[in-house]
Amino acid sequence: MADIRTKSTVASVVIYIVMGIFTVLAIYPLLWLVIQSFKTTQEYLTTNKLALPLMWFTGNYPYAWTMGKFGTLLINSVFYTTVTVAAVVLLGFMAGFAFAKIKNRFTPLLHGIFIIGILLTLQSIMVPLFLMVTRVGLYDTRLGILIPYIGLGLPIGVYLGTEFIKSIPDALVESARIDGAKYLRIFISIIFPMTAPVAMTVAILTFTGTWNEFMLINVLASSDSIKSIPVGIGRFSGALASDYGKQFSALVIGMVPMLAFYLAFRKQITKGVAAGAVKG
Repeated sequence: MADIRTKSTVASVVIYIVMGIFTVLAIYPLLWLVIQSFKTTQEYLTTNKLALPLMWFTGNYPYAWTMGKFGTLLINSVFYTTVTVAAVVLLGFMAGFAFAKIKNRFTPLLHGIFIIGILLTLQSIMVPLFLMVTRVGLYDTRLGILIPYIGLGLPIGVYLGTEFIKSIPDALVESARIDGAKYLRIFISIIFPMTAPVAMTVAILTFTGTWNEFMLINVLASSDSIKSIPVGIGRFSGALASDYGKQFSALVIGMVPMLAFYLAFRKQITKGVAAGAVKG
């Protein structure tokens, strides 16, 4: 009995040590980035890269904010991300409900068409997508950006939604139908609330992908007034490539909203990932 307890204690210690190492490896780069953003470029180049600033210089942030036009870009990023996440989750799970519970001879074909979208890479569809958006007159518009964002996010939303909803007993849908409920009512009142864990998983994936997206918005838009945060950060890799203090400040500005999202929804994210991994 004592040996079992000793082995259990040793295993727990090893697990905590490994978890601690991974935590340090995850947090240290972020902490290092924040610290370096308070150094001038001269101090960064002439002093120890791991040392704290000799004088905490806050001037990098106002300059980076103005130079990168982050005020407008932040609003655009929040708009694109919010609309895309809401549309992908809602439309994806509505389609998943139809594929899982409303059977007809076209269901396998339509479902397969959606799932093929998971295999497509952005690079493979960039040119035809640009031509389509241009020809329908949506180039350099917010709608021309939102439609591709939603379309690219739907395949994974449909896939996870369909697989999760398949596990919900058919008896729930059948009993609601007997009571006279329409499919839309069944989805809103019964099915969608039950999909909350995996819906959070889809929301996380969509949020991360949309917030960090850089290539597509550069191709589909030319006006700074409708671009997003990653474009503003990208400005500091050109003419300002050697101005490290402002580069680091721009990266921190782009990182803060995502960290805030994870901190605000950390419990839901943990539950969603765990449930999504099991059900999906």
